[in-house]
Amino acid sequence: MSLTQHISSVADRLCHKRERRKDARPGELLAAALELFVGKGYAATRVEEVARHAGVSKGTLFLYFSTKEELFKAVVRENLAGRFPEWEAELAAWGGNSADLLSYAMHSWWERVGATKAAGISRLMMSEAGNFPELATFYQREVIAPGHELIRRILQRGIDQGEFHPMDIKHGIYVVLAPMIFLMTWNQSMGTCLDGQQNLEPEKYLALQIEIILRGLCIHPVGNLPITG
Repeated sequence: MSLTQHISSVADRLCHKRERRKDARPGELLAAALELFVGKGYAATRVEEVARHAGVSKGTLFLYFSTKEELFKAVVRENLAGRFPEWEAELAAWGGNSADLLSYAMHSWWERVGATKAAGISRLMMSEAGNFPELATFYQREVIAPGHELIRRILQRGIDQGEFHPMDIKHGIYVVLAPMIFLMTWNQSMGTCLDGQQNLEPEKYLALQIEIILRGLCIHPVGNLPITG
């Protein structure tokens, strides 16, 4: 290889490296923003900190996200709102009974969201939504409403197929949500203060809550759920 060819090859590799680095930046910025928003809160997080945490300049951050609000919305879409098409597809393709579907949905939420850093977004919204009404409206539209609709569809499916007792679905949604919200907030608050003996085990807690909910919902025992009496 001639010197000219070698120089050209090195330049090409550097160019590709820069392109890969540029492509990676939005993801790195979103990961840095998630960590800081969850750790410090929305109000206390500055875009300069996010840029520094991601290893880029503030100017680079603004190339991708024009404001802190837009950055936060992108974090929510990346970690929460963007998952709904995947969950909706799984619901539509489900061929089993509704009890197993509800159990799967709750376990899936814990594995994909509740047990991850993304769960801190919900805790953040509960504490700061009142100070940022526009963000609260955004979160209601893109996370809360679709989440409620998914649960509503599962409960309605069970009723329509004669598996679940008829119910007030509006409030039934909150019966399903309550243990998940508790587990998420406990895991990020009181759970950090207790030792292993006092603390709850998330998977066992969730499994017990699912069993209790299904005991109330199901007209007949379903699958291997130990419904008695």
